[in-house]
Amino acid sequence: MNSKTLHSSSQRYEGCTLTGALSITAGVEDAVTVVHGPEGCAHHNVSLLHAVMAEQGRPAVPRIVPTGLSEQGVIFGGEEDLAATLRAVADKRPGVIFVLTTCITETIGDDAASVCSEDYGVPVVLLPTAGFLGGCFSDGLNAALTAMAGLADPVEEAGETVTVIGEKNLEYEVEENFTEVERLLASLGLEVGLRFVRDVRYADLKQVGAGRLNILREPSLAPVGEMLKERFGTPYISSFPIGLEGSTAFLEEVGVLLDLRAEEAVRQEEERQRAMLASFADLRGSVFSLDPMTFRALECTPVRRVMEALDLQVDSDDAGVSLPYSPPVGTAGIRRLLHRWRRRVRA
Repeated sequence: MNSKTLHSSSQRYEGCTLTGALSITAGVEDAVTVVHGPEGCAHHNVSLLHAVMAEQGRPAVPRIVPTGLSEQGVIFGGEEDLAATLRAVADKRPGVIFVLTTCITETIGDDAASVCSEDYGVPVVLLPTAGFLGGCFSDGLNAALTAMAGLADPVEEAGETVTVIGEKNLEYEVEENFTEVERLLASLGLEVGLRFVRDVRYADLKQVGAGRLNILREPSLAPVGEMLKERFGTPYISSFPIGLEGSTAFLEEVGVLLDLRAEEAVRQEEERQRAMLASFADLRGSVFSLDPMTFRALECTPVRRVMEALDLQVDSDDAGVSLPYSPPVGTAGIRRLLHRWRRRVRA
């Protein structure tokens, strides 16, 4: 089996800051992202994003335009190439143009900020990336989210909805994970008002300060949560709920932060979890040969507890099943994992 198709594959999250930032800007429907650098810097990312979008049922070509820096541009500077590209893209009247720099343009010292500050008739937002010189994938993702959060309009009073921040647009079960978070929030009478940044338009980004609570996809996004907390006073939860115990802890934390009674929602969730585990009673005593590298990871603790609950045994002499690269989100994430394992046992 091709390892690139496995849910355990981490290759989607590898790469430089450019790839990380593009995974965010591609979530803005009316945006065009200009990659200031050689065409090769854009080629790989267009292919990756196109493949992921097609897998998620949205087979559109990502709106990414390279400045196509040539050898002449590398020697004499690429600012004119960037300005010409921005004028051409602006003529098509997108909602916003994001500009990402690359290793090459940062090395030769192009003043991209000055070029982007000119009037093109549409908003132009420079995001600090700088390819591998700027760090890794997660650095680019954080930088893009932070820069976009800086675009937010002031708010006089928090609204009634919750904002979800930093979804992993490249992960295999991004919509399923969001639906699980949305379901848990609904059990407390809460609604998601904004997904920052996924399936939104440029104007929506300015409302990131309007939610009464921010929910981060994972703890590494804490700097974004802190920035929004400092600016708008919005409390945040540092991660999507992971596993069964994580789901009930999530409900309790939301209840504390928003002064809501969560006891009944927790009780109902625990009842749901017991029923879910009972539906997999046929797996009791089954033997799995798990990938020892992923099984030892701390974030797989919720999976180990479910295995203990179902008395699933591990054959450590073989590495036949890998765990998901991203830990299962919520009760539904554990259920999907057990479904996959059941198919494996019955194959």
